[in-house]
Amino acid sequence: MPKKDKKLIFEECIEIIDAELQKRKNRWNLTSLAWMDYDDVSQIIRIHIYKKWDLYDQSKPLAPWLNRIISNQIKNIIRNNYGNYTRPCLKCSASDGENGCEIYEDQCVSCPLFEHWFKNKKRAHDTKLPVSLENHPQEIHSKASDSFNLEAEVDNLHRNMKKELKPIEWRVYNLLYIQNKTENEVAKEMGYVTSEKNRQPGYKQIKNIKKAIIKKAKQLISE
Repeated sequence: MPKKDKKLIFEECIEIIDAELQKRKNRWNLTSLAWMDYDDVSQIIRIHIYKKWDLYDQSKPLAPWLNRIISNQIKNIIRNNYGNYTRPCLKCSASDGENGCEIYEDQCVSCPLFEHWFKNKKRAHDTKLPVSLENHPQEIHSKASDSFNLEAEVDNLHRNMKKELKPIEWRVYNLLYIQNKTENEVAKEMGYVTSEKNRQPGYKQIKNIKKAIIKKAKQLISE
């Protein structure tokens, strides 16, 4: 009887697996995950390959099978750690530039999809994207000292803003930045409406008032 070909086992192929992993290192571009580098990703994929080894059809070349698994796993890891939490604008056809929008001009809570992301996923998104101490020394060195009373300074800003703002501006400021309401909620409370298609109530009014508020706040802070 002809001798059967010996089946490859995972341990015998580890050098081939590592070589294929190294070839695809450039596909791992999520460097903002400070706790996970490509060595960690490689180990996760090695374990996955080990678990799936019995699915490998040994009548076919090993490299293409490995390539498919590695590529899919890199996509999955990026999706699970980042993609599920990114703002919807990154995949929206109405997105215009980094922060622009062809429908709402800005990427903001006036858009129902953005508002849902802001309320439900933004905190998770920010938590999963910490700044690296090694790559961002300017942020670390400019960190406020322990003696800085942030809450007191915020209260001080609120008091000064109340003096500087017009009554209608102060009302919007109070609703947005003290009561932490959304622009849509503020517009409804202010009684704003809109006749434009696909626009939330009070979009332009709130946008213009916010510009005036931000300009005065920057002036106060700089002084």
